[in-house]
Amino acid sequence: QVQLVESGGGLVQAGGSLRLSCAASGRTFSLYAMCWFRQAPGKEREFVAHIRWSGGSTIYADSVKGRFTISRDNAKNTVYLQMNSLKPEDTAVYYCAAFSSSDNTYWGQGTQVTVSS
Repeated sequence: QVQLVESGGGLVQAGGSLRLSCAASGRTFSLYAMCWFRQAPGKEREFVAHIRWSGGSTIYADSVKGRFTISRDNAKNTVYLQMNSLKPEDTAVYYCAAFSSSDNTYWGQGTQVTVSS
């Protein structure tokens, strides 16, 4: 089992920045990638960013490309999402997800990000 704990959400004005963290614990040796997703009220959960533990290659949704940066600290088993130039449409609950080599997917509890105009 893997446990994920997100932190760093909050209220920020448009144009501001936030950094989210996702700390993994448990059988972290089985993980090969982690992602951030988000879900706005009344909308489906959508992909935001992806990073591989080994090599650190990244993928971003078009809506956040150039504004958000995903990174990881292998020693701390933590993934970060640096969010800059935030827009009101970035308002959502942000979830961290971890993928294991045994095809398991683990989810965090989510952290609220609210961007005021």
